[in-house]
Amino acid sequence: MKVPSTSQIRRSLVAVSFAAVVALTGCSDDQAAQSGASDGGGPQPAASDGGGAEQAAPEADVSDVPDVVAEVNGEKITKDQFVQTYEAQFQQAAMQQQSTGQETDQDELKKQVAGQLVDNELLQQAADDSGITASDEDIDATLEEIAAQNGLGSADEVVQALEEQGMDEKDVRADAASQYALTTYVEQESDIKEPSDKELKAQYDELVAQQDQAGGQESEIPPFEDVKDQLAQQTVSQQQGEAATKLAADLKEKGDVTINL
Repeated sequence: MKVPSTSQIRRSLVAVSFAAVVALTGCSDDQAAQSGASDGGGPQPAASDGGGAEQAAPEADVSDVPDVVAEVNGEKITKDQFVQTYEAQFQQAAMQQQSTGQETDQDELKKQVAGQLVDNELLQQAADDSGITASDEDIDATLEEIAAQNGLGSADEVVQALEEQGMDEKDVRADAASQYALTTYVEQESDIKEPSDKELKAQYDELVAQQDQAGGQESEIPPFEDVKDQLAQQTVSQQQGEAATKLAADLKEKGDVTINL
């Protein structure tokens, strides 16, 4: 089994969920759909490898990034924090570039990532102020969810995979605690609803129709009962992302935020 990279798993640890992170970056609906599909959001037809001659992978340019990217209510977001997130998202954009041929606008992507980090910090501060804390059981449960999202078998495998790539278990669990706090805060402040079977079946039928219209796909979408839980998770994650975006916008309006990019 291929072990997900540190950046892939850390994207799951950074905020409410990867879907919420996508929403916070201000990406378009199409980009969000692509990201959700690539991170276990739901059943999707197999993507083409694009064919053709291989091109040299573009490199992320962080030479113009200041030491302090932003300040959020007195808390600094440093260049190191920014670069870690930016390079991961640039790599994803570069992979999409290989299939679309459209060059990544690094200036625009930097603004999106800075905005994402500011929003995450605002939400984290609000979660801390609300007194939400994660128990060891909460952290373990969060890591189990991340394992499922990344095709790993258990929370221990998540920790092991990240330790092998240079992370400390203490930091992994701290990130998981932050995700738990953010998720709990968003759910407390918003109306997150579990989708009904009828709603999930409608989503499934739409996916099947889309595949039929595409034509020529060798892969088949699994039966509804096999993917129902995935679809439910995707729907809840989308609601969380939308709620997180609104909450962050409200917090930004009330807070003291400076972005130096």
